[in-house]
Amino acid sequence: MFMCFLCCDSSRPVRLDCVKASEQCLKEYSCSTKYRTMRQCVAGRESNFSAVTGPEAQGECRSAIDAMKQSPLYNCRCRRGMKKEKNCLRIFWSIFQSLQGNDLLEYSPYEPVNSRLSDIFRLAPIIAAEPASTKENNCLNAAKACNLNDTCKKYRSAYINPCTSRVSASEVCNKRKCHKALRQFFDKVPPKYSYGMLFCSCPAGDQTACAERRRQTIVPVCSYEDKDKPNCLTLQNTCKTNYICRSRLADFISNCQPEARSISGCLRENYADCLLSYSGLIGTVMTPNYVRSLGISLSPWCDCSSSGNSKPDCDKFAEFFTNNRCLRNAIQAFGNGTDVGVWQPQPPIQPNCSRAQHHPEG
Repeated sequence: MFMCFLCCDSSRPVRLDCVKASEQCLKEYSCSTKYRTMRQCVAGRESNFSAVTGPEAQGECRSAIDAMKQSPLYNCRCRRGMKKEKNCLRIFWSIFQSLQGNDLLEYSPYEPVNSRLSDIFRLAPIIAAEPASTKENNCLNAAKACNLNDTCKKYRSAYINPCTSRVSASEVCNKRKCHKALRQFFDKVPPKYSYGMLFCSCPAGDQTACAERRRQTIVPVCSYEDKDKPNCLTLQNTCKTNYICRSRLADFISNCQPEARSISGCLRENYADCLLSYSGLIGTVMTPNYVRSLGISLSPWCDCSSSGNSKPDCDKFAEFFTNNRCLRNAIQAFGNGTDVGVWQPQPPIQPNCSRAQHHPEG
């Protein structure tokens, strides 16, 4: 069961990041005792440890979990690219899984940014792109703008090097170093530059060359492609074992949730948050990219062959990338210099817990 106190309570006070909340809890005897008990319960449940199956032990676990709801750790969040991000996410998921009782990826561990594309455009007239119907090559302009900005140029060079350096005859690069450098690029570089390269629009008369330049932004031969294509559910499970990847994927699912009744196509009515969460996946095993076709078609490096009885679940997960109206509209809006409601922010639709409850975890 998806617990609504986690996703629908908007009346809570300002939240601490999970590292600070953990430090604060550990300074208080009662909180630290319950926290350690809860962690033992989670570890025991994951390993089917018999010590947590007795009535007395289960009672202690329930008591510890109830106590956590009143502690600074309840509802704590993390910030993308923060110092000790991995540790913060580890704490978040230990709390979340205890209170939640499952490992659904519907709820983001990151503090909401609530930025708008219009804010980015006001800061970046050079990237406030003309519509794609013009002859302007916005992808080329974005690359030039990056080279003129010290921060963008620095972090772009920092990922180009490991992503293009062959390691051996059989290895085109060191993918781990490439991914880490790409994450730093999208975490550190202002979106007016990084988005300009990743989400630029292509003129009608130069679709092929422009689209290929956009596709090559993340050096896909290293960061994206591999010798074999795994099943998408297998890739998802691999992603869920890594705190960074798991968190970025949860953030993407939360912020790019499509909604058929919305004019924007997004449940949360926020294109900027969707693009931020999409870019956050780049540099993980779930790295998505444009596929080799015209238009906006995106996918992680996976497919749904050999899915067996899980084919419907696999297709649904894959289509969150390949056929996501919210994501596609957000990319088009950035490329054309528009936004949700044409500059006017709209209040987000509150997540519906019953809807999230039935979403497959894959």
